[in-house]
Amino acid sequence: MLHNNNSAFKCLRFAILPLLLLVSIDRSAAASNSRIFTEHLSNLPSSSPTSIDPVNHTSNKPSSDDKLQTTAITSDMTEEKKEASSTTGRAAKLARPNVLSLQPYRCARDDYSSGILLDANENALGPASLPTNSLDPYDNGMELERYPCPYQLTLKRLLCDHRNAQVGQTADNGGIQPKNVFVGVGSDEAIDLLIRIFCTPGNTSGVGDAIMITPPTYGMYKVCANVNDVGIQTVPLTPDFDLQIPEMLQAVTPATKLIFICSPGNPTAKSIPLSDVRLIASSVNAIVIVDEAYVDFSSVPTATSLVNEFDNVVVLQTLSKAFGMAGIRCGFAIGPADVIQLMNNVKAPYNVNKLTSDAAANALKNTATLEENIRVLLEERALMEKKLIALDFVEKVYPSDANFLLFRVKQKANELYKTIADRGIVSRFRGNELHCNECIRVTIGTAAENSKFLEQLEDVYKELTA
Repeated sequence: MLHNNNSAFKCLRFAILPLLLLVSIDRSAAASNSRIFTEHLSNLPSSSPTSIDPVNHTSNKPSSDDKLQTTAITSDMTEEKKEASSTTGRAAKLARPNVLSLQPYRCARDDYSSGILLDANENALGPASLPTNSLDPYDNGMELERYPCPYQLTLKRLLCDHRNAQVGQTADNGGIQPKNVFVGVGSDEAIDLLIRIFCTPGNTSGVGDAIMITPPTYGMYKVCANVNDVGIQTVPLTPDFDLQIPEMLQAVTPATKLIFICSPGNPTAKSIPLSDVRLIASSVNAIVIVDEAYVDFSSVPTATSLVNEFDNVVVLQTLSKAFGMAGIRCGFAIGPADVIQLMNNVKAPYNVNKLTSDAAANALKNTATLEENIRVLLEERALMEKKLIALDFVEKVYPSDANFLLFRVKQKANELYKTIADRGIVSRFRGNELHCNECIRVTIGTAAENSKFLEQLEDVYKELTA
């Protein structure tokens, strides 16, 4: 007899491991014949005597007798839940045939998540150590000797609630749901996964697929494409850092699988209007990826509202910037469920660790701190901009929708940057980027840090030009 113990099901509600049909190597056959089966959250049981925290993967301690009753998710039940409608979205038409036919790695926590766990070769005696603040008194409440839940359902729900509230939506009224969210090691993991899923390698042999980028932009798009031997199509921004949409659409070929739009841009600090994203997404048969690392500082709302409007829009976000949690390396891809499904299939089984997910969940529960920090940084940004403009050797300060400013000096930008850095205040020389001649990018720091930077900037420029 099956015991529908919720401690197994909660962690598995987003273990949407598809039963994939075999597809032909021929791409056209793959586009028409590939089917992805999805396990729906709504079909799973919603109540049970024992609960489990999907972030920390720790159960509410059962009795010793209960622990001997290992919760079972049998093959029959798993297969029954996979008998859902096949997807017909853009992902099934654009993804590589070998990815569509991939049988995902099935980790131990996909089958069982409570009881006496002797299935994953973990060390049942406990961790050799804990984070510093948990050593005295000793607190291993997260059970670090156990693998984390692979699908981070609690974290996904918290992100959905936060972003939906920002655009006046709910999960039941056009907003994003956990099935639309992938959690990764920063947004860089998502960038690499999307290229591997949708782009066939072969650029060095003159074949294969390509991505499109709009320089000046974030450098990791190009790095990941080169690592995966994928072509790179470039359609530069205008000197004012706007998209050249007609040129972008004209440059699209059947090989163009991904179009990366950085908004707000890095190093440009400029947001791309959602109307531009809509126009591109409605005009191409490619996945349009909007990288929103700095969106919380922007006057343009998040593009997550477009995810359920278009089947080819994916939004990348991170906790590294406005949330101030670069050290935990946590990012998200928010997109159509079929795209997220493929990302879950291809990712490493336990890509997000318990310490990261615990800190990330706490941050998403405490958005009051986030909002206050954003307010302070925006005030400091406006003050820094005003003071930079007042310097006679600063030719231009670009408008910013991010937590940094890009500015141009009359001359010697690289020497200026290096000298200030050698004196202990580090900014970033961007003069080697398109349209960024003699430009420096400076992150908005604390009031004291900003004042020291401005003081050194003025003093060093005088020294270099004396």
